[in-house]
Amino acid sequence: MGRDVDDRKKRAALRKLRKAAELAEQGKGPPLSDWERQFLEEVEERIEKYGSAFADPLKGQEGEALSQLQHVKLKEIDKKARGKGKSGFGQTKGQKNGQKNGLSRRPPPRGRDISDDIEDETPVPDLPDTPPPVPQPAPPPPRPSGRPAFRVIEGGKTDKDS
Repeated sequence: MGRDVDDRKKRAALRKLRKAAELAEQGKGPPLSDWERQFLEEVEERIEKYGSAFADPLKGQEGEALSQLQHVKLKEIDKKARGKGKSGFGQTKGQKNGQKNGLSRRPPPRGRDISDDIEDETPVPDLPDTPPPVPQPAPPPPRPSGRPAFRVIEGGKTDKDS
């Protein structure tokens, strides 16, 4: 039993799948892996049979033919088939001639080198062999002896109130 998916969305998804497979066969980009080829075939088969390529409603919108992850993977396969590079954390448009990502384009932090302040011939004062005594904490105040006193607070609950 298939899900209720709009026919236009089914046709659009099938068209994208077939177009990606067609472009991959033309050889404009690197050849598709076995997994990618199998992915395209199985997703196309599920859309034709069930109207949607996924069953879990949490993985995509209700009226869509492809889940969110299937849609992302189809876009990656389509880019690969067209011979375009992957998007992601790689080189961007602004990076040329071996420049690195945006974080490494920053100048180095302005810090001091701790060895700059040390003079080589400064004599070190003699330190005592034993460490200074550690002060002991003060003892806690003594506790009162005997049982605590019981006090009745006026204005509390009485037997008449209950």
